[in-house]
Amino acid sequence: MSSRRRTALVTALLLVTATASVPLMPYVQPEIVRIALRAGGQQIAYSWGGGHGSEPGPSKGTCAGYRGSILPCPAERTRGLDCSGFARWVYAQAHGQDVLGPGTTNDQVRRMRRVVSAVPGDLVFFGRTTAKGLDTHHVGIYLGDGKMINAPETGAFVRVDPISRLKDFAGFYRL
Repeated sequence: MSSRRRTALVTALLLVTATASVPLMPYVQPEIVRIALRAGGQQIAYSWGGGHGSEPGPSKGTCAGYRGSILPCPAERTRGLDCSGFARWVYAQAHGQDVLGPGTTNDQVRRMRRVVSAVPGDLVFFGRTTAKGLDTHHVGIYLGDGKMINAPETGAFVRVDPISRLKDFAGFYRL
């Protein structure tokens, strides 16, 4: 075998090996935005602790940990999603499986990586940095142009808001 042919063969093997070890995650950011906007048009209610069942999607909420201004707590009689439940549901629809998993915004942010340049479909988190890491309290889906779609608070529906609506921006994150 000639030296040139051997070099070509080794190069081809290296390329196949390198690309075979890279996870093939489909580019779903545009699909995430499309699904989120469609969901926002359906007037889905905010429900504290909604969407944290074994499967993603709207559910009745829970009053455990509720600190909202509407009393008595309306979560147990409201079918809907809270902010992390909304992000989980949209991502599950776009990916075809539950990629964010159950839990709070803190659970979600730990499964992701921070990015400097956001693209529509990335998650935008709000909170503060502590000695133990990032302590978050809200998440939205970035739409671009300084806007996000989110389940904002008790008594509201899923809606588009400027990111600047909340003052404690913690960063953009991606799977």
